[in-house]
Parts: sequence; structure tokens; C-alpha cells
Amino acid sequence: MAIQGPIPIRFEQVFPHGCYIVGEVEQVKDFDASSNGRTVYAKDKTTGELVWQVAVMDADPTVKAAQKTVSVKILAPVQPVPPASMSGLPFTPVEFDGMSVTPYVGQNTGRLAWSIRATAMRPPRTGAGSKQVPAGKDVAA
Repeated sequence: MAIQGPIPIRFEQVFPHGCYIVGEVEQVKDFDASSNGRTVYAKDKTTGELVWQVAVMDADPTVKAAQKTVSVKILAPVQPVPPASMSGLPFTPVEFDGMSVTPYVGQNTGRLAWSIRATAMRPPRTGAGSKQVPAGKDVAA
């Protein structure tokens, strides 16, 4: 099979209605390498970059409540800084660059799930440069 490793994908394909940060940016621990109070942090196997994660809420109104919040892992040498919050909004809108997804089977559910990765996060684009794709998603987040 020609597909090996993460599948590159555009932000608009994963979050056609956008998404909002609902958690802190945290460094991902490597639980297999950590032991006896010695914490080892995860690094991407391909790039060697540190792995960070942030919880986001999908703004798609058709997504079930239990599936609205997902974790996006960000590969970066230093902790990514979220965009500034916007006045009047309870959550901070965000977009991701350099996105990829990796399918896996959830241990608890036995269902297909997706690991979402990115290389950067930034404020949403607005105006003519912004593209929206139709509501029918190709990827279940």
C-alpha cells in the first residue's frame, strides 16, 4: 500500500466550521519511557520534534456532543503559544497549519478514530484568503 504514516490534510477538511481552544497547551508525556518519578516527554518518531497537545472544540453543529472536543497534537521545538483571545467570545478561535491525520482503532470502542497532528497554530484567517469547504466532512475528528 502506498499510504504509510500520517496522511496530510487541510485544516478546512478537519474543521470546516472552525474550532476553539478549550484547554491548555501541554507537553505530551512518553509513558513507556517514563519511570519512578522520572518524566520523559514524547518526541515525534519521524521529525524528533517535541509533542504538545491542546484540546479544541469542533464548531460543526452536526457533530455529536460526545465527539465535540478532540485533542490536536502539535510538533514543535518549544511550547506553542495560542492566539490571543477575542473579546466577547468565551473560547479562543484557532486554526492549525501542517496538519495530518493517522487512523487507529480505539481501544475502548473498537471503532475507527483519528489522531490529529499539526506543526503550528495561529489565529483564524479572515476575508478573501479564507476558504470554507462544504459541510460534508471527509474526516471524522
